[in-house]
Amino acid sequence: MRGLGGTGRAWARPVVETMKTVILFLVAGAGWGQSGNGKLGDLLTERGLFEATARMKTDERIAMFEALGKAKPDDFHYQCQMAATYLQKMRETMDPEYLNRAAKIVENVLAADRKNYEALRLRSAIGLERHDFPKVAAASRELIEAAPDDPWNWGTLGDALMELGEYSAAADAYQTMVRLRPDMASYNRAAYYRFVAGDAAGAREIMKRAIESGSRSPENIAWCLVDLGNMDLKTGNDDEALRSFEAALKLFPGYHPAYGGLGKWYAQRGETARAIENYLKAQQAVPLPEYAAALEDLYRASGKPEEARRQAARLEVIERMDRAAGFPANRNLAMAYADHGRNLDRALAMIREEMKTRHDVYEYDALAWVLYQKQQYAQAKEASDKALELGTPEPGFRRHAAMIAQALEEAKK
Repeated sequence: MRGLGGTGRAWARPVVETMKTVILFLVAGAGWGQSGNGKLGDLLTERGLFEATARMKTDERIAMFEALGKAKPDDFHYQCQMAATYLQKMRETMDPEYLNRAAKIVENVLAADRKNYEALRLRSAIGLERHDFPKVAAASRELIEAAPDDPWNWGTLGDALMELGEYSAAADAYQTMVRLRPDMASYNRAAYYRFVAGDAAGAREIMKRAIESGSRSPENIAWCLVDLGNMDLKTGNDDEALRSFEAALKLFPGYHPAYGGLGKWYAQRGETARAIENYLKAQQAVPLPEYAAALEDLYRASGKPEEARRQAARLEVIERMDRAAGFPANRNLAMAYADHGRNLDRALAMIREEMKTRHDVYEYDALAWVLYQKQQYAQAKEASDKALELGTPEPGFRRHAAMIAQALEEAKK
């Protein structure tokens, strides 16, 4: 995992200049307040801060908010902005330490002010990352009662409900979010719902709207491009998928999901060397289990058994790291084990653990696949049927269902 590291000469000067600008706005705001125009001063301060941060990279924003937090330690707004920036950095790097930092800030703010609205919103976002979906759904509903016109809370509610498999209620939440603020955040959620609900064409069109809406964070746009590319790859639009993955890398260089998408794209075309090259780039950025699993297969197909064994060993390391970080369940890791027919008891235990708070179609497909590998075909069929209920255009769902059906037929003979 990549840590925060130092400031680095490449962007130290822009941060200094931006800090001067921000400080000037803060002073201006204070001056207006002393002359009886406090609200206008606050507006200028916030507008200046937003415009300054919109041009900054995530590491630059972290440095700025750290400085602001030290300069104004009692201003909870800046503390919350710092937590939000850590969350963005966590999404970019998948480093759980940034999530822990964000959580600590939010906990400290709520300890001092248990009704702080900004902190309560962020607590929902942190809960989603920690897969505490029932609590997030309950907390989001409470915040909606207090602020029914805030699209954020409808978004976190919809996210939690999707993971809980409550799709109709999730659709209502996302529709309300789109109505309140049609932007990247709401459109990409609506696109995800459409895809899961079986409308791939509609999902693609809405995701394009999300990308066109833009964001001040290039990583957010790149994420949508990769998601669009994955939709296209799953539904046979290979050329469009390639363009989306390459566009994501151009916008956000080194983006590991885009390299992962390219790895899958080349693997499906039988271009093993290029698939390995891209998966390795993804893995060097973030060591996710799906990258190790794909590389294990590619190396084995290339006649490199030792390299394949090294990737298999990486999965064991990932599991130990997850447990040390307090994440006992990892669906992608369980799927990697099932794909290779090993550690099946551990894979099933992880899925069962995750199903305590997660009941979406992807969870049922994972359960079905692990049970199939354990030769528990009748139970696998029950889980697979639930995974197929919405007609989600996931090739893996259909492939697993076909293999389970074949196994049941053979068992009758």
